[in-house]
Amino acid sequence: MREVRGPRVKQRRSRSIVGNAALCAITLCGCVSYGGAGLKPGQSTLQDVLATMGKPAAQWTAPDHSTQLSYPRGPSGYHSFMVELDAAGRLQRIRNVLDQADFDRVSRGMTEADVLRILGPPVPAWTTTFAARRELVWEWRYCNESSEASRFDVVFDADRRDVRTTMSFVEACGYATCDCGR
Repeated sequence: MREVRGPRVKQRRSRSIVGNAALCAITLCGCVSYGGAGLKPGQSTLQDVLATMGKPAAQWTAPDHSTQLSYPRGPSGYHSFMVELDAAGRLQRIRNVLDQADFDRVSRGMTEADVLRILGPPVPAWTTTFAARRELVWEWRYCNESSEASRFDVVFDADRRDVRTTMSFVEACGYATCDCGR
């Protein structure tokens, strides 16, 4: 088979590159903010949050009419953001809840709903049931204090659906740990 090179082939290739670059730029411009950049506590509204961060994975309303929105960024990301709004719909704060302080809040006997309010939804593909041990395991990916990609697991009693235990471990990348660039 003979390879054909010439101006037409180059022209098609350059059109393809330009077209792909334009498509990428359009796609990136349409993306929402990963962690709420530009939102200001006390000033930004629920509408601002939705326009900036997109639709939340979960939403809760407290008895005082304040609202909590969950924005998990896994499995590739290392964050799960909780957005807290007051009763008037004004932003109070945005914070990443995949850290040791929030992991420490998860304790034996808590329900699935309790854990969801603290950490947000786990990565669905990593949710596992161990029927013989009567366990359900939820898992999140996070960046630990040493900038190592890690996992946090919550183990539930599969029958009662309450927390049995929790555990963390560092991801392995061959013979080394995975740096998450904290």
